[in-house]
Amino acid sequence: MPYRLVSDDGGQIFDLPEGRSVVVGRGVTTDIAIYDPTISRRHAELTPGPEGVQLKDLGSSNGTCINGSRVKQGKLRPADTVTFGKVLFRLEEAPPPPVGHPVVAMSALSTGTHAPGGVIVRQLQVSGGIPVGITSMERRMSEEVGQLRLAARTEEERATKRLTLLLDIAQKLSGELDLDRLLGTVADMTFEVMNVDRVSILLLDETGELVPTIARSRVGDAEFQRVPRSIARKVVEERVAVLSHNAATDTRFQGKSVMMQSVRGAICSPLMASPDEVLGILYLDNLTSIGSFSDEDLQFIVAFSGLAALGIRNSRQADQIRREAMVRSNFERYFAPNVALEIARQQGEAKPGGEKRPITVLFSDIRGFTTMSESMSPDEIARLLSEYFTEMVDIIFEHGGTLDKFIGDAMMALWGAPIAHDDDPDRALRAAIAMQAALARLNEGWEAAGRPTLAVGIGINYGEVFAGNIGSHRRLEYTVIGDSVNIAARLCSRAEGGEVLVTDAFRDLITDPHEFDWLPEMTLRGRLHAVPVYRVRPVAPAEESGTPTPPPPGAAAPDAPAAP
Repeated sequence: MPYRLVSDDGGQIFDLPEGRSVVVGRGVTTDIAIYDPTISRRHAELTPGPEGVQLKDLGSSNGTCINGSRVKQGKLRPADTVTFGKVLFRLEEAPPPPVGHPVVAMSALSTGTHAPGGVIVRQLQVSGGIPVGITSMERRMSEEVGQLRLAARTEEERATKRLTLLLDIAQKLSGELDLDRLLGTVADMTFEVMNVDRVSILLLDETGELVPTIARSRVGDAEFQRVPRSIARKVVEERVAVLSHNAATDTRFQGKSVMMQSVRGAICSPLMASPDEVLGILYLDNLTSIGSFSDEDLQFIVAFSGLAALGIRNSRQADQIRREAMVRSNFERYFAPNVALEIARQQGEAKPGGEKRPITVLFSDIRGFTTMSESMSPDEIARLLSEYFTEMVDIIFEHGGTLDKFIGDAMMALWGAPIAHDDDPDRALRAAIAMQAALARLNEGWEAAGRPTLAVGIGINYGEVFAGNIGSHRRLEYTVIGDSVNIAARLCSRAEGGEVLVTDAFRDLITDPHEFDWLPEMTLRGRLHAVPVYRVRPVAPAEESGTPTPPPPGAAAPDAPAAP
């Protein structure tokens, strides 16, 4: 028994084909396309059978209800209601077709025989930009002019006006970088240059689905007109612009305000900014105008679509640049500028989440700063910390590290996240040594000026952590969490001023020639077992510059630490 879905107000009727399943959704390539924001692109599947219609929700965002009850799957019988999102339909038995007339399903355009409304009478291959023939003067003035709004006495004058009009369109579209306003301008300009009743723009999303984006109508129909599925697919897949003639009997074009009106013609053109990229489609049709579209109309719309596609691409690129700039400006507080740029290009818009990965963690902390600051004014404290942190952060960036955070007068830095290098442990060690050397130079200047001097302890560890964007939807920060971070922090708290303490896990990864002093195993707060610890042997000035200093003649070799 044939069935059909009838909308609550009776303005939409969808015949359900017997013998196959159909998909209901907002995407234009679904079998039954319903353009409502509460409906998912692929919302539900309907399978007619002898005792009713089997329904299956396809994981929609707003759910599917049968007779008011939300279901994952169920069966519809005649007189039952089904709600997709917030759009209500009623299942009815379809009346038998008139004698001699086949039943035509509303969206059955993929079976090889076209239902009325999908008949293509002209098509034009599109490669991006203005097609060959747009400036052609071969058309005789006696031929049907079509729907392009141009008044000219000669074909030469008409060709000149076509080009002038396209140049004017290009100028207007090139200056608009906001996508919503740009699409509105494209739709409005279509009415200015063409004698049409309705215009729709559908853009491809990241999954390749055509999504209705904007629609305009002269006849009061606020809904998106239903682009025949076979035509939309042909335009996108084959990259051709098509001109079709339609009939009032095509139920795909039946809306509340155009129920009894004849769709006299339609043009659908791909939006192509380059020969290898389709961004979407531009669709326009006539309901009331006398006459139909001409070949000139089709050529002009292809050129117009190319200009619109360039505007869409420029708008998206500008938006991407804005997002990258915002991400980059945020990341440059924590990364070297070249690293921040690379992260911005990789991440785009930051989202929650992360991954487990091995990294090197460095903590540094000023010794006795709380006591020292009690005798200083707030301005003096701020100035001292600003000079100190500026120097330390520059060193971290110079060695390819990431500034994770400031914790009072302490600082946390990372190597290996979010961008890893093979020599991250060596970079971290060189940074720690350079930090102590830079502080010594700062202290000389401060002491000469009669200002307080600082002493800093540093702890470094290597291990696996969770690294990623942590926080809420209002504020996300890239950071790392794990026991390896805690060990580095505890190690830093045990380091004396001028010392750099490291774990054996970190020391084992160092490839640069360097000396370490073994220390007795330390029991760190929060750890059940003692941790093997090494102190980085201070580097002489010559070594700091990259030239190793040989030991004095007869000097004893450093004690080799016992194997942990």
